[in-house]
Amino acid sequence: MNDILFLSKYIEILKFDYFIYSKYINQKRNLKMEEYFKKVKNYLFDLGFTLQTEDEAESLVVITDEDKGISNLLIDCEDDILILEQFIFSLQEVDAKILQRLLQINRTIVHGALVLDDEGERVIFRDTLQLENLDRNELEASINSISLMMAEYAGEFISFAGKGKS
Repeated sequence: MNDILFLSKYIEILKFDYFIYSKYINQKRNLKMEEYFKKVKNYLFDLGFTLQTEDEAESLVVITDEDKGISNLLIDCEDDILILEQFIFSLQEVDAKILQRLLQINRTIVHGALVLDDEGERVIFRDTLQLENLDRNELEASINSISLMMAEYAGEFISFAGKGKS
């Protein structure tokens, strides 16, 4: 009987230790995410961007600089990854030629890629970067990649967006 009592007490202690450890890890993770989020925002300010929208609880911001082809660029700190996403255009219909051309354009994009959303209806620019060792130059390069892509292919994107409309 004493062994069972001892084991049940030991299990309670382990559960409590695990609970405390989990709280500690979550607090540490939250502090880390706050640091990453502040770092990303500071880099954006250093690059001359203003935050159009900020959601501190979700660790995300939205920036726009129409002169650079940046429109509602979502920048999201997710765990250890920084996600950059910008809507480019809606596909009016699935067209193999358009999809083929998007893949060809992907080959020329320096950072990031054109992707389809989960429904396959929207073309989005997407890039991911590691937050742990992120520097300003990496973030700037990703944003510049969007600018270059838009400068080079905006006409085609407009054409693709118009296909299928009556």
